[in-house]
This record gives sequence, C-alpha cells and structure tokens, in this order.
Amino acid sequence: MGVFRLSRHSATANSSRFYLFSSLILLVSVQNAFAQEGPLSVRGFSLPDEIASVRVEQFETQFPDVQLDLQEGSLDQQQLLTAVASGNPPDVIYLSRDALSTFATRGAITPLTECVESQSIDMSQYREAAVSQVTVNGEVYGIPEFFNTIVVMMNTATLEEVGLTVDDVDTSNWETLTQINEQLTKLEDGNLSRIGFDPKIPEFFPLWVVANGGEILSDDGRTAQLNTPEAIEALEFTVGLHEAAGGRQNFSAFRDTWDFFGANNQMAADQLAVFPIEQWYVNVMAEVSPNAPLAIKAFTDRQGNPITFATGSAWAIPRGAENIEAACVFMKTMTAPETWAAAATARADARSAEGLPFTGVYTGNRVADEQIFNDIRQDSGNATFDDAVDAILSVQDQAFSVPANPAGAEFQQAWTDAVNRTLNGEQSAEEALNQAQEEAQAALDEAWQQ
Repeated sequence: MGVFRLSRHSATANSSRFYLFSSLILLVSVQNAFAQEGPLSVRGFSLPDEIASVRVEQFETQFPDVQLDLQEGSLDQQQLLTAVASGNPPDVIYLSRDALSTFATRGAITPLTECVESQSIDMSQYREAAVSQVTVNGEVYGIPEFFNTIVVMMNTATLEEVGLTVDDVDTSNWETLTQINEQLTKLEDGNLSRIGFDPKIPEFFPLWVVANGGEILSDDGRTAQLNTPEAIEALEFTVGLHEAAGGRQNFSAFRDTWDFFGANNQMAADQLAVFPIEQWYVNVMAEVSPNAPLAIKAFTDRQGNPITFATGSAWAIPRGAENIEAACVFMKTMTAPETWAAAATARADARSAEGLPFTGVYTGNRVADEQIFNDIRQDSGNATFDDAVDAILSVQDQAFSVPANPAGAEFQQAWTDAVNRTLNGEQSAEEALNQAQEEAQAALDEAWQQ
C-alpha cells in the first residue's frame, strides 16, 4: 500500500500530504549524513498494520544500504538476556517501557547518550511521562514509541435505560459511582448478564491509587508506597465494585465470554455499561462498532481533575550490539514526527476508503501528535468518535507513569498479586497490600544494590 496516494479527503488534507512529502525529503537529506550500511537486526516488533509497516518502509527507503533483519514477534526477555550474555544480541529491541529499567540496571541495554548526541535527537519532543520511564539514574536508555492513555467508555443506550446520562458517570465521586454500578448491573435468574462498571483491576490499580491522592512508588523509584491509606482505600473501593456482580468469580467468568475485538463486543451486546480503557481500544471500536451507542470522556481524580495512567513501548539497544550507529538512526526514524505523520496519513486514507472514522495515532512524540491532529486527522462527522478524540487529547498532558526502577517486573507482580488475593477473598485489602509492600520493597532494595 502506497503512503502518498491520491487522497479522498479535502483540499486541506491534500496540502498536508504535500507538506509531509516535503518534510520527508528534508528528513532524508539530514539523516543521509548518518547513513549506515550492513545488517541491522530488530527484535520484539511486528507489522500488523500500516502504522508499523509504513514506518519501516520509510526507514528502508531512506537507508537502502542497511539490510534490515526484522523477525516479527514479542520480545523474549530471557532469550535476550542469554543473547547479551553470549555476546550475540540483536541490534535493536522493542519492549515495554515498564521493563526497560530492569534491563538497564542489569546491564543488558546500553545508555543512549552518544546516540542522542550524534543524531541530534531532541528528547524534549517526547512526552515527559514516557521519558521518565526510559531514564534510569539520569541516563536515557530508550526512545519512546506509543503513548497509551486511559479514558472512560460508556454505553449510552444502557445509561438511558436506567435514567442516567453521561454526565452522571463521574469517576471523581466514588459513592455515586458505587450506586450507578448497582443500577447498571443486571442479573437475570441469578445469572449475570451485564456488568455496570468494570474498574479494570489489577491492571489499572495505580490509576485508582493516584486518583485517590496516593502514589505506589516514590519519585526516585526506591521506596514502595503500596500500603498507604490512599492505596488501601482504592483497593477496597474497586474490589467492592465487583460485589454487585456477585463477586470476582462471577465477574471474571462472564467477562471471559465477551467478543472483545469483534462486532459483537461487550458494548455492542450490552454486556458492559461503563469501564476505563486504553485509548487504543477506541480505535478498535471505531473499526468494529462505528455505530454503537457509545460516549467517551476523560477519567477524573477525586478532585475532578482529568488524570491518566500512561504506558507504552520503547526502542533500546542491547549491550554488545554490532551496528549501533544504524540502530540509532533506526530508532530516530521510527519515532520522528515525519515518520509518524506518514503512518497516520496511511491510516487516515485506509479508514476513509472503508468509510470508517479515523481516531488518530497517539505517540510518545508530542511534536508528532501536534502534526497528526492539526494537519492530518479531520472530524469524521461521527460525533461519538470525534468527541472521543477530544477526550483523549485532553488528558495527554495530565499523564503519570510508574517511576523507573530496576525491579519493575517484581514490583508490578507484588501489587498485582495483592489485588488478586483481595478479589479472591483470601486477604483483606490492608493485609494484601501490607504483604505486597514487604515483597516490593525487598525486591527494590535488592535490585538497587546490584
């Protein structure tokens, strides 16, 4: 699929494509000064759609003397550690930003100071919440890619059924949210047929803690804060939301029946009324359920302020990589505003051809997002998804992330297990989080001493 084909959009869109083309020519002229040769092995990345494939094509076009070896699939972390230890690592890896600090402190990936300087990579263009996740002990170890944020999705038909409006759904008012959950949850002959509000725990537990005025980890990444009053209250509240559905077992069993990525998904089938979800799912719904009765709004903390928990991926260079210079150019190219714009243009054209709304591409690069949403994405006329875009953009700058720390996996496992123990009725919220605090702090202390 060509990127710069004849547009079906307006004259404004056509002019934006000319701008993109001109910008890419400039990018090529600048980057050719750093053009590299030879093989470049990339692991942990896949090409499921035009957002990925167009960017890879841009790199191959700009640097034809680099032989790209991209083996699709998720990164096997143990395999990577083994490859680094044996002196035969890939040149570039794609991984979750949550895992990056662990690899950095183990010496499995290399600092990017020289890379950033030699390629004149402006780290200020990347969103602060993303950069903080790839910065360990003051050094940058990764280049941010996507920037996933959380919004609230609602089935408006279900709300109307029980006499509620979108404005009634307020994540800042926990007492009211409990009542709304009970109103919206439906049991038929003792069997659960609709969940009122899914708090998405354990995944979104950090969001609920921060919304309640707490933190799960100190800013320096050294001190766990899992058993604070704010964290305990957040866990008690979110676990309590499962009670209207008859407890975790009923909740989970029913949720496992959903067609999450299909046309008969839980929102279209009236199996779920309200839930917080990453913004990428808005793109899914725009594709599979463009006419579903939906509304999307920002998640707010208990003071009513928009807030979001940001996650995402990053590019990094393993220790011992052979083609470091080409790897650096690859990372810069894949995350450059011009490259993201080319990918967004391809996605916009694809959605237009399918008669579907284009809801944008949300990256870790603030400059890229400005270009995408100012020059490429246009209102589709579908109010649901046009409003959704506004909601997503409104929380981008209110994002937080879990501070980088060398015990990322162990730290996350500690609070995840605590949430699950509480959901299963094995421990109270306070007991579970006290145990998690001990486990997490022990893991942090050990990791920081290495």
